[in-house]
Amino acid sequence: MRREDLLDAAENLLSDQGSSALTLAAVAERAGCSKGGLLYHFSTKEALIKGMVERLIEEFDELVAEQEGDTYTKRYLAATFIAVRSGRLRRWAVVTGASGNLYLLAPLREAMARWHREGLESEPDPAAAQIVRLACEGLWDVASHDPELYDDGLYTDLERRLLALLPG
Repeated sequence: MRREDLLDAAENLLSDQGSSALTLAAVAERAGCSKGGLLYHFSTKEALIKGMVERLIEEFDELVAEQEGDTYTKRYLAATFIAVRSGRLRRWAVVTGASGNLYLLAPLREAMARWHREGLESEPDPAAAQIVRLACEGLWDVASHDPELYDDGLYTDLERRLLALLPG
C-alpha cells in the first residue's frame, strides 16, 4: 500500500463522514489494507493527520512554483485560483477541520507565514502584494464554505482585478 493511497483514503473518509469517523481502522478499511499496513506508514492518527497537512503544503508549494509570473505574489495568485477552481478546497477544508490539535496544524501555520513573507521585500509594491495575498486567503475561506458561490466568470473577473492591483 502506497502512502499516498492511505492519505487519499483518509481525506475521502473525512469528506464523506467527518472528523469523528477518522480512525486508523476506518482508514485502513477505506484503503483496502490491513491496519498493520497503515501502521507501517502512520503509527498514530496524529501522524496521519500531520501527513495530510504536510502533503497539502507540498502540493501548494509545487503549484506556486509551476506558475508563470515575475513575482512570487503573481505566482501565488495564479496558484490560488487554480486550486479554487479545481476543487482542491475540499481537501484543505477536510484536513484542517480534522485537527483541533494546534501541534498538528503547526506546519500549516509555518507555511502560511512563509507564503505571506516570501519575496515580499522584492515586490515592486509590498503593500499591494500583501493585499492580494490576503484576498487569496479570504477567497480560500469563503469558497471552502460555499464552493458553488462563484462561477468561472466571476473567478476570472476576481483574478483579473487582483492582478491589476499589482504593478507591472
